[in-house]
Order: sequence, then structure tokens, then C-alpha cells
Amino acid sequence: TRMDDYKETLHNLQKHDQEHLLTYYNELEPAQKTKLLNDLKKLDLQNIAGMENIRQQSIKLSSHSGKLDSKMHPIPQEQFGSVTRSARTDVAKWEKEGLKKISEGKVAVLLLAGGQGTRLGVKYPKGMYNVGTQSQKTLYQIKAERIRRLQDLAYERTGRRGIIPWYIMTSEATMSQTKEFFDKNDYFGLLQKNVVFFEQSTLPCLDFNGKIFLSEKHKIAAAPDGNGGLYKALVHWNILDDMDKRGIECTHVHCVDNILIRMADPVFIGFCSLHNADCGAKVVEKSSPTESVGVVCRVGDVYQVVEYSEVSEETAKKRDESGRLVFNAGNICNHYFTVPFLKTVCSLKDLPHHVAKKKIPHIDSKTGEKITPTTPNGIKMEKFVFDVFQFSKNFVVLDVPREDEFSPLKNAEGADSCSPRHSRWTLSSLHHRRLVEAGGTIVDENGVEIKPLNGFSSLLCYSVNQYEGEYPVVCEISPLLSYDGEGLEKFVKGKTFRSPVILSEDLIKNGNVE
Repeated sequence: TRMDDYKETLHNLQKHDQEHLLTYYNELEPAQKTKLLNDLKKLDLQNIAGMENIRQQSIKLSSHSGKLDSKMHPIPQEQFGSVTRSARTDVAKWEKEGLKKISEGKVAVLLLAGGQGTRLGVKYPKGMYNVGTQSQKTLYQIKAERIRRLQDLAYERTGRRGIIPWYIMTSEATMSQTKEFFDKNDYFGLLQKNVVFFEQSTLPCLDFNGKIFLSEKHKIAAAPDGNGGLYKALVHWNILDDMDKRGIECTHVHCVDNILIRMADPVFIGFCSLHNADCGAKVVEKSSPTESVGVVCRVGDVYQVVEYSEVSEETAKKRDESGRLVFNAGNICNHYFTVPFLKTVCSLKDLPHHVAKKKIPHIDSKTGEKITPTTPNGIKMEKFVFDVFQFSKNFVVLDVPREDEFSPLKNAEGADSCSPRHSRWTLSSLHHRRLVEAGGTIVDENGVEIKPLNGFSSLLCYSVNQYEGEYPVVCEISPLLSYDGEGLEKFVKGKTFRSPVILSEDLIKNGNVE
């Protein structure tokens, strides 16, 4: 009976000093009582850190700078590749290997898409956001079309047609809207059976004494368990079994908000594969010692991401003989994992929780009032996708140009960094450069050539932007026309264009430039 459930739940909560969660039980409607008891039964109270541990972790947040310095080493040269500093023949070899894997149906994409568009100021998932390009395509549509083009490109180069399954990890807050969006848009030309949605778990939010908050009288305050919740979710939703059935050997993992992301990037896939890596990270060079981005490095005998706050200024400023920062491999949440590696890390005990101080709206357990704090009043616990680097037996890093591959969308229009304007700017910049590389020219109203701008990238996400306004020209190349500049010559070589330049997929059919 429900009363038996209540007594058993209360007893369990009392053992862990969390009985306040049933304070308002008698005020609830029958359906709310059932929901609350069910949610409380699912709580792994044993695994939620105790009061003293939480206090200690909260204190640590502001006082651990510099403790890792003596153990830190840069990635060894033999495990480090660079798209810009390697011979073109090497990059071509990596790409050829990646396209071969794709054509054999051995590559999947894992998208981390649990975030809501709160900071963007919208009430729907980030992937559904349209940054305001001429085509009005959303982040999801751009990504889907890159997958479609890459499947075709692999077929053109190898004669074999492989499928790239797309696994999308949503959260409780984004699952239904995301699925409805894909349904409504006919999966953007992909087959529904090759787009697999699954959901990450949540973890309760705690006050600084380790007590779990209520967000409503019948509801626990909870937050997604971070992108490191991927591993638990892969097991819970049988995703690894699905990969086995499809013959998948490796995955490309990344976040939803990067408009420049190269889905299943054949260069990255090939680089990791030819180095027999079980785990790899794509990185961009840090723009300055103080850029607040984590660096991928070796700590003792294992690989990990060390946050900027964990390193002393002296270590952050270290440079090698060439003048480059010693610790320059900026983490951009762009990773390669083999399926056997994923199986290994998914079988391990839970990864450690990271603690973040947050402002958590909650119900006051004494008055029953809803409180919206103005300063941090508690903690959210999360896991990070890169916490598994430490378990790699053969770890590699590939350095890529930031201006080509990294432009995350974080903030609303008007913000100093990572706004929709920054996304439009970087996309136009990239496409302008690809058009020029293919032999085309964009001119102003007087017929004077407008050269591509490129310096913006070093200040892209983590500092104030030096460029005002929009990119000087509008230039957009459909992902269905070209994955990364290939095949553009026949449409643009020797031709002069005026902004806006829209190279759409219709060119494939009729050969006309808009």
C-alpha cells in the first residue's frame, strides 16, 4: 500500500538525514504523493556524498590552484597531431582512412544535447535554435545535412555506401521537444531508424550541508548529471548493444552548440584509427595563458583535462623554445572513442562527481514558501565526458584551427562572446575562405575584392570580441553541397560574386549560382 511505501521511504530517508523531503507529504494530491514516493525510491542515497564531504568539496572550489603543476606534462609529440602543422599528405592520408571507415559503416556520431536554451533566452533545446543565417537553418538541420553529405562523400571516394548512425543524448527537459522537432522535419532527410534518442539521468541539488532541495512540495530539485552522464545512459538505454548490431567500431562525441562541428570528421577519425587510439581529443591552441579553458595534458601517468583554475599562473605562462605555450591544448569537448573503450569505461564504478556552486530555487522546508536565491545557496553535482581519458591505453590529441572548427553558441544576442552573431560571423568567415580557396571572389559595390577575415577566432569564445557588427559579407554554403570546401570549384572558380552569396543544394541539380 501507499502507507507502507511511505513508512519504508521515510525510514530510508531518516537513515541519511533527508527526511525533510516528506515535510509536505500530507498536503499533496494522491497523484503527487505517488510521484514523490516513486522519485524518492529511485534516489541512490548511499551514493550522494555525505554532509562533511560536500562541505569540503565546496570549500575546495576556490582554493586548489596550482596543486597539479608539478605533475603536469604536455602531450608527448608521438601522440600529438596537428592539422595545420602536418604535411598535407599526412592530413590526406588521415582523411582517406576516415572516409574508408565511414564507407564501411563503422563510424557513429554521439551528440551531447541535454542543455536547454536558458542562457540563449529561449524555452526550447539548443539544437532547435536558428542563429539567423540566410538559410534560416537550425543547428540540428546543419548537423543532419553534414552527415548526409559525408555519407555521399565517402561513397564518391570509395564506391561503398556506409551509414553514419546519429545517437542524440537529450535530458528529461529536452527529450520530447527534440523528438517532436525531428518528426516534424522528417529527420532532415535522414532515415528515422538511424537517428537514436536516449536520455541522460538527473542528480539531486543539495544545500551546503548536503540536504536535498525540493523544487516543489511534491518534487525533488534535480539537474542533469553533466555530459559525463553519457556512460551511465549508454548502458541504461542499451546503446552499446545497438552499436554492436550495426557493426560500429568507433564514435565521434561532441556538444550540440558548436555550429562549425564536423560531424564524424574523417580527418579526426582517420588520425585516431591510424594511431590505434582507443580514445582521442580534438583541441584548439589556447589564445593566451589566461584563457579560461581546460587544457588536455598528462598528469602523472594518466591523461586528463586540467581546468584553468587548477593551474598556477606561472605554469599557465610557460612557453617552449618556439614560443608556444607548453600547455596549449585547449579542450573543446570533441572526442573519439572506440566501442571497446566505451564498453570498458561503462563497466567501471561511477565516475567522480564535480561540484559547482549554484543559485537553486527551492521550497523552504520550514515555511513552504518558494525561494529564488540571488546568490549561490547550494551545489549541483555533475560528471564530465572527459573524465574517462584516464582509462585510455592509447590516447592521442589532434590540434585543429579554431576558426575552422570551434564556435560554440552559449549566450543570447548582444553578449560579448559565444552569441548568435559570433556563430553567423564564424560561419560566413569559414565559407568565404572556402569560396576563395576554390577560386571564387567576392567584391563590393565598386568591384573591389573583399578579402576573407580570419583573426576573430583567437578571441572567439573566451574574451571580448574585437570585431563589431556582422561579418563584412554574407556567405553561406549548404552542407549538402560541400562538407568542407570539396567540389566547389565547378561552381565558383573564376567567378565574381556580390554579397549575399548563397550556394545552396539546388546547385547540385541545376548548376546555377544564387
